[in-house]
Amino acid sequence: MMMLGRGLDARDNQTRQIQDAVSNVEKHFGELCQIFAGYVRKTARLRDKADLLVNEIYAYAATETPNLKVGLKNFADEFSRLQDYRQAEVDRLEAKVVEPLKSYGTIVKLKRDDLKATLTAKNREAKQLSQLEKTRQRNPSDRHIIVV
Repeated sequence: MMMLGRGLDARDNQTRQIQDAVSNVEKHFGELCQIFAGYVRKTARLRDKADLLVNEIYAYAATETPNLKVGLKNFADEFSRLQDYRQAEVDRLEAKVVEPLKSYGTIVKLKRDDLKATLTAKNREAKQLSQLEKTRQRNPSDRHIIVV
C-alpha cells in the first residue's frame, strides 16, 4: 500500500503541474489574443481615417490652382499607397497572429475538459480504493477473497 501512496502523490503532483500549465496558457494566450485583436482594430481604424483624409485632400485639390492641384493629388496618391500597406499589415496580423491564437484557445479548452475528465476518474478511483481498504480492515479474515 505504501508504493500505491507514492504513485498517487506523484500523479497528484503531475496533475497539479498540468493544471497550472493549462491555467497559465489560458490566462496569457487569452490576454495576448485580446491585445493583438485590439491592435488590429486600431490599425484598421487608423487606415479608415487616413482614407477619409485622402478623400478630403482630393476634394480640396479639385478647388485649387493647377500647380497646387497636382501637388495635392500626388501627395494624396502617395498617402493612399501607405494605407494599402497598412491594409496588408491588418490582413497579415489577422491571418498570421489573431486567428492562430483564437484556434489555440479552443485547443486549451479541450485540454481543460480532458484534464477535468481525468481528475474525475482519478477521484473516483481514489474513492474506490479507500472503500476497498475500509472493507479489508472491517473483515481481515476475508482478506484473501478481496483482491485489487
